[in-house]
Amino acid sequence: MALINILHMNIGDGESSYANNSLVQETGIRKAMPLLKHSIKGLANSHVFNDCLSVGDLGCSSGRNTLLVASTIIDIVYEVCQENNHKVPQFQVCLNDLFANDFNAIFKLLPEFYAKVKKEKGESFGPCFVSAVPGSFYGRLFPDRSLHLVNSANCNHWLSQVPEGLQNNGSNICMTRTSPPNVHKAYRKQFHNDFTKFLQMRSKEVVRDGRMVLTFPARSLVDPTTDECFAQFELLGQSLVDMLMEGLVRESDINSFNIPIYYACKDEVKNIIENEGSFYLENMDVFRVNWDPYDKDYTNMKASSELSLIHGENSSKMLRAAFEPLLIAHFGDSIIDMLFKKLTKHLAEYLLQKKTRYFFISISLTKK
Repeated sequence: MALINILHMNIGDGESSYANNSLVQETGIRKAMPLLKHSIKGLANSHVFNDCLSVGDLGCSSGRNTLLVASTIIDIVYEVCQENNHKVPQFQVCLNDLFANDFNAIFKLLPEFYAKVKKEKGESFGPCFVSAVPGSFYGRLFPDRSLHLVNSANCNHWLSQVPEGLQNNGSNICMTRTSPPNVHKAYRKQFHNDFTKFLQMRSKEVVRDGRMVLTFPARSLVDPTTDECFAQFELLGQSLVDMLMEGLVRESDINSFNIPIYYACKDEVKNIIENEGSFYLENMDVFRVNWDPYDKDYTNMKASSELSLIHGENSSKMLRAAFEPLLIAHFGDSIIDMLFKKLTKHLAEYLLQKKTRYFFISISLTKK
């Protein structure tokens, strides 16, 4: 089945849902807010929008993170307009994600969202219109020159498809330290093609001098096999191998499973933007987020085994919320609980030795 039809975060609001296990992503969104504010100020100063600000939130997923982005944009625009004595525009916020995304969960949150905006900004504020635009952001989503601002958080590391030519990747389920050179090359090529396509599509949809803010996990070094990139996937792969040894999964199923994710380095991202040529790269920020975002003492390497198990469980839940649908589509749902129990154990043992963090890139672009 095509990736576009099965890829989504865990739906609903249950224990394993994305809505309840997305603090890593929320932290990334909040850390990118200064760059988003700078971009919106640039929009206001260049008078790109007047009566209505049209926003595309690409890869919005579901849960409160989705409306956190919309609420943040509204707050920043309101503040900028107040500072400059500008009339506050109406808002058209278009939420995009793939077809299996839990849009119904978002719609259920809208009455509370609208009421909160009116309470904080007044009955005459806005109005704000929220709509859904399902589809892949590697294709066209909006009419020509219809968007003033595009925001995409925690998405551009996802590839449009599993790269071709990974037959010799063995039991690796992504690009790892032990993957052959051709696997590294295939993942790099797929990211280059996808990110170029993403920029090309947005170049048609964003108005001149419009802005984009993109925030996504990446890597800090040129070396594509650093722990910050793929240690978690190695541990997930080891968990599958553990189940193979117990006769719970087939070797052929592991060997044919590869996760469509690539963590680019800063230079790769810059080069693709420059070569594609539709946008100016205005700013680039970097920051790190803990694997376990609930761990407030992340530098402490003397945690007890019991506390480390809690960190492992929190990290495992974050991964399960994102990858469970892909795993079910390939292996079925009977193995999932056992798989993530094993992953929790591996993560806990790892975090006793090393406190690895996610490395994020946040970039602001202006349409030429």
